[in-house]
Amino acid sequence: MFGQPLHHIPLPPCNRRGNLRLKPVIGTNPPRNLISPLAVLTRDETTSVAAPLDSPPPRLKVSPNSLQYPAGYLGAVPERTSSDPENGSSIAEAMEYLTNILSTKVYDVAIESPLHLAKKLSERLGVRLFLKREDLQPVFSFKLRGAYNMMVKLPAEQLAKGVICSSAGNHAQGVALSAAKLGCTAVIVMPRTTPEIKWQSVENLGATVVLVGDSYDEAQTFAKQRAEEEGLTFIPPFDHPDVIAGQGTVGMEITRQAKGPLHAIFVPIGGGGLIAGIASYVKRVCPEVKIIGVEPADANTMALSLHHDGVAVKVVGEETFRISRKLVDGVVLVTRDAICASIKDMFEEQRNILEPAGALAIAGAEAYCKYYGLKDVNVVAITSGANMNFDKLRIVTELANVGRQQEAVLATILPEKPGSFKQFCELVGPMNITEFKYRCGSEKESVVLYSVGVHTAGELKALEKRMESSQLRTRNLTTSDLVKDHLRYLMGGRSSVEEEVLCQFTFPERPGALMNFLDSFSPRWNISLFHYRAEGGAGANVLVGIQVSEQDMEEFRNRAQVLGYEYVLVSEDTVFKLLMH
Repeated sequence: MFGQPLHHIPLPPCNRRGNLRLKPVIGTNPPRNLISPLAVLTRDETTSVAAPLDSPPPRLKVSPNSLQYPAGYLGAVPERTSSDPENGSSIAEAMEYLTNILSTKVYDVAIESPLHLAKKLSERLGVRLFLKREDLQPVFSFKLRGAYNMMVKLPAEQLAKGVICSSAGNHAQGVALSAAKLGCTAVIVMPRTTPEIKWQSVENLGATVVLVGDSYDEAQTFAKQRAEEEGLTFIPPFDHPDVIAGQGTVGMEITRQAKGPLHAIFVPIGGGGLIAGIASYVKRVCPEVKIIGVEPADANTMALSLHHDGVAVKVVGEETFRISRKLVDGVVLVTRDAICASIKDMFEEQRNILEPAGALAIAGAEAYCKYYGLKDVNVVAITSGANMNFDKLRIVTELANVGRQQEAVLATILPEKPGSFKQFCELVGPMNITEFKYRCGSEKESVVLYSVGVHTAGELKALEKRMESSQLRTRNLTTSDLVKDHLRYLMGGRSSVEEEVLCQFTFPERPGALMNFLDSFSPRWNISLFHYRAEGGAGANVLVGIQVSEQDMEEFRNRAQVLGYEYVLVSEDTVFKLLMH
């Protein structure tokens, strides 16, 4: 799907309160000179990560596209050799993690989540796939474990001063519930872009919500400053030994609950706290079990960090990376479509709806088992969370069948003559058309964009062969995110625009985001295309066409960097040219 790995990586063996609701406090933004904006210029360029001016030089942020490999392939395998034996210090450290996991008090608030056999998925894959149901925790996420484990170990006088964290999601709820259990105050700093349902959930747990900035980095900077000024304890989401140890209880439970030997445990990776904790336990008691991380192909931070030996660490923590480098067996990458398909699988299996990160490990386990042809082994996937934003369900349903390879998106070029449309429909034959878009084009030809239901790969190949034999050029666009996110909604607006620069921007979902964008580029340049697609999160996917001459490109890039919205250039995308020119 993604082509061959950028660098050769050896294949591993196939054996891993009150009724009154108040609006949250709006905090003062951090000084703008503390954080510089991050702009991604193209998919293949590398850029510097924002950092405080008095900090060490920023790490390099490496583009996700610089490390891609087929879905299911175990890549980013850490280089570990026999020349790096464990010394006394590392053994003592390992035993300390093991002891801390065994002696944790997380069960004051967390449950021992069940290990469920996914019967339908197991039958389809030919393996026994067990789901570790962390989505059933009191806050519907494993994050509660790590937050409580760190907070319960704080000295009484420190806990009495209160805690603070920065989070737009599950960590915030974990800290809030832990604070309620321990009887301390909690301040949760969230970006202003956080959906209302999320900060309301945190308020309902008794915490004080402060909305600051447009990004997580700004919220985190504010939280750490306030912690220092007010003597609060900052609770990090993943990069702390006590947080890691708390998450490690998931691994402890798996080894106790599993009936029979395990081939692998698949763990979703965000900052790395969960996989570091699980590996710290499992690799000490069952070293033969593979610990395999799973990341989205377009957010492969741990894979980049392991592959580049730490140079790409940004979201991944220092301690979580250090542990992962020693103990994790590698990282599987999966597509957004596959994640959506796994959300659907979980609904069909258990009638539960996971958030995308919660279904990540299922997608990884399935892809890995298929890639290596595994049969009759036991594997575990962590269903890490179920705090799904309802607005996101639309996208999930649109992409789930594509991810399960039950729907294909195609484009066929038709001659503009009487009868060609009828001929096309006859050639589609018995296949179910799920979406169809057609607009009369030039005097000679036009393009039909359509989706068809697919039961077998042979059906799709036969359709393509029928089109080809009738001299109707057809292209399979199923893997094009640009088509699925934007172009399928823009059919019929074909034109050639001079000096058009096509970009995909991520807009923060907050009032004023569009005007900030327009103030940066208009009226300096003409906007030739605009398609906004909300995705139910902190950012919206926007396709923009702007007429910028070649000599103005440097000025355009500088304005985009000052704006601070992430973007990529897609001007040369061949699918855009096919459908829109």
